[in-house]
Amino acid sequence: MSGLFISFEGIDGAGKSTHIAALAQAFEAQGRAVTLTREPGGTPLAEALRALVLHEAMDPLTETLLVFAARRDHITRVIAPALAQGRVVVCDRFSDATFAYQGGGRDFDWDVLRVLENWVQARDQIASAVEPGPDVLQPDLTLWFDLPAAVAAQRLVGARVPDRFEAQPSGFFEKVSAGYARRCAQSPSRFARIEAHMSAESVWQQVLASVRAKGWLS
Repeated sequence: MSGLFISFEGIDGAGKSTHIAALAQAFEAQGRAVTLTREPGGTPLAEALRALVLHEAMDPLTETLLVFAARRDHITRVIAPALAQGRVVVCDRFSDATFAYQGGGRDFDWDVLRVLENWVQARDQIASAVEPGPDVLQPDLTLWFDLPAAVAAQRLVGARVPDRFEAQPSGFFEKVSAGYARRCAQSPSRFARIEAHMSAESVWQQVLASVRAKGWLS
């Protein structure tokens, strides 16, 4: 079978985690091998870079470069090999998050982000062969958990000690949401918008419907 690449996106507090695990289990129940991973992270090096990004003070350019460095290692060591083996890769965030958080939240130059994306995700620069497709590796489906920033903030209150991003004011997350909306508008066939403010069961049904629409789950 051909590999599948599915990403989950959304602001902090959108409720992705439970549904990521459930979708992985749904694919496994139908006999598919699944690689469950996350960004930044997924490899020892990328996890070390994740810790820096989440907890150390830095300017937006440094933050962006570290995120893309982590993504490069993640692609070459985990994502591309898994896709070449025909596995389903389910990833908690990918490059859309960089455009939303650094491009939207941090007001970082969108064109520079595109250049970095083209460098880091260029298929001809990925050692492990993946299925033919666009020149830049992207998920086959991106599930965007769209949630008002105020609702997300309420969900995060008291949940855990906030990192550098979770501690940002609501205005930051409103800009992040706008960044996601912009990415969705640019790639509407890849995105599936999930109304994340609804009940957990309703959200799960939206996730299932989006995946089944692609013909990947019966």
